[in-house]
Amino acid sequence: MATPPIRFGIQTGQQTVEWAQLLALWQKADAWGYDSLWNFDHFYPIFVDPEGPCLESWTTLAALAQATRRARIGTMVSGNTYRHPCVTAKMAATLDHVSGGRFNLGLGAGWFEREHRDFGIDFKTVPRRLEALEEALQIIRGMLTEPRTTLHGRHYTVTDAIGFPKPVQRPHPPIMIGGTGKKVLLRIVAQYADMWNASAAPDQMRALIELIARHGERVRRDPAKIEKTVLIPLCYRAAPEREQFVCQVMASMRQTTPEQVRPQIMIGQKQECLDTVERYARAGVTHFIFMLFVPFFEDEIQAFAEEVIPAVRGA
Repeated sequence: MATPPIRFGIQTGQQTVEWAQLLALWQKADAWGYDSLWNFDHFYPIFVDPEGPCLESWTTLAALAQATRRARIGTMVSGNTYRHPCVTAKMAATLDHVSGGRFNLGLGAGWFEREHRDFGIDFKTVPRRLEALEEALQIIRGMLTEPRTTLHGRHYTVTDAIGFPKPVQRPHPPIMIGGTGKKVLLRIVAQYADMWNASAAPDQMRALIELIARHGERVRRDPAKIEKTVLIPLCYRAAPEREQFVCQVMASMRQTTPEQVRPQIMIGQKQECLDTVERYARAGVTHFIFMLFVPFFEDEIQAFAEEVIPAVRGA
């Protein structure tokens, strides 16, 4: 089997950012050669003051689809709890047409409790959210591929739901599922996902990918059909103070030390970044997505695209 190509993308959180900034970065990243462009699906800023500004994901993405030409676009990942799956399916098909067949549909079980509580959205237990996610995936795939869709489940009841037009991509846009739950979530990934995303160190990614493969055997689906992606920060050729800050932030999030977390960041000079790519690639990762928040440090994003990506691809 041919070795999958290594791809690179960016994810921009729409928090504390002006629309003009977001638009400009996406257009530049598209021109710089990034393979994928993603936004997040939150109503509040995350990890900072929740009262700050935060642009909505799907409406923003529709506008960005029209402003870009080449890169694939998507949500990473949409909280399943925020929208009825029939509505999600209709939105996905529409965005696939708006983007000219460049849309990736990212879905997750949902995790930000305060958003649910404040917006009056039922925040189920983890097992119930996973059940709802699986039912939603069945409904969405049906809506995108079949003339009519019926499902009478524990969380959703859909009877003869019609979804036209069908998406540009057949049978449907690639479905990315995000998460690391070993028993249920990764089984759902093995059964339904075209792409999988997590944020973890290379050795952890390897173990999770091996677990997806074991789940794949049980559900009789080839795990090689699932593109494995990792979400990590980018800190390329940055000043020492910025490197230190990024490592400290990541260490706080992971409850570890800056020294231990550095290998989980695309950080340093060109060779260190190439070594990071190699470690993840050996673990089975083929798509690197850089998590970006304001300020975006566009010089780093451009320099990485011009210096590291061609070296990875042997250009």
